[in-house]
Amino acid sequence: MAIASARSDVALDVRLTSHMSLGMIRYARELAQRLPLVASDLRFSTFGRGDNFDLNEQLGIPLRLARTRPRLAHFLAPYAPLAVPVPYVVTIHDLIDLRYPQWVKPKARFYYRVVLRRIARGARAVVTDDRQTAEDLVRFYGLAEKRITVIPLGVDLPSAAAPVRRSRPYIIYAGNHRPHKDLTTLAEGWRRVDPALELDLVLTGERDAGLPRVSRTNGELVFLGRCEHDALMRWIAGASALVHPALVEGFGLPLLEAARLGTPAIASDSAVPDVLREHVRTFAAGDAEGLARAVEAAMRGEERARAERAREATAGLTWDACARATAGLYRRLL
Repeated sequence: MAIASARSDVALDVRLTSHMSLGMIRYARELAQRLPLVASDLRFSTFGRGDNFDLNEQLGIPLRLARTRPRLAHFLAPYAPLAVPVPYVVTIHDLIDLRYPQWVKPKARFYYRVVLRRIARGARAVVTDDRQTAEDLVRFYGLAEKRITVIPLGVDLPSAAAPVRRSRPYIIYAGNHRPHKDLTTLAEGWRRVDPALELDLVLTGERDAGLPRVSRTNGELVFLGRCEHDALMRWIAGASALVHPALVEGFGLPLLEAARLGTPAIASDSAVPDVLREHVRTFAAGDAEGLARAVEAAMRGEERARAERAREATAGLTWDACARATAGLYRRLL
């Protein structure tokens, strides 16, 4: 994207930094690419030097913004300078680190408790993905609700997501292995599925020593390692169900991807965004038995009708729609 010569309306932080999750990176890439296309009435520029917490971020970015004077800046991830010399928006996908501080390193706890609180309170608006995080922004940072804008994430499927075929049916988990994802319940629930049923459990990422050593007579654990997005869509498309056991979630993009692919989705009741709640089979967080019964229902085909309804109902949740809603926020602020 070329940098405009005249003063821009919106300057986008297009850095893909070391502390950004895969979901944050995808969000930043999609919006940076699509915003100029869906909002041709606005002049966009970009800035993108520096990693989290370095001199480029804390000094270089403010100096650049002071020189170019965009009418508005948007930090597409929750990492920004402490001093921003222009009006700005920041996207905060979740405050899970404040909900579960016992699983967070001291530096991250300080950042989310002190630094990000200051950044959020100084913003003209805070963008987030779901109402649950909006409530956390009020609870932890004392933000006024009118300064929070909820914009659901989107998904655009690859042109050909041919389902993966295996000798045994499988369920899949797509995400990182942080403690709040509660993969212990996932593994135990898989173990408790009716032993007469053949069923593998497929997980993204590498084999994790922290996962319980569970096993099934008629199934195996399969770790995909690093899996590119198009390949992951094929794995989700071929699954009997996508299972998301997290204790809490910012949005849970794989749930939306499963819905768009027509794959039944199963999740803990505290990890489903509002826009998907009617389309996901839920179980109580931490309830391995409830997870097992939900998986059995999916394997019997009982979730197929719900999955088809989910595919139709989520057709409008695209990255273009996310970008258009974000541009609408810019126009209101400008």
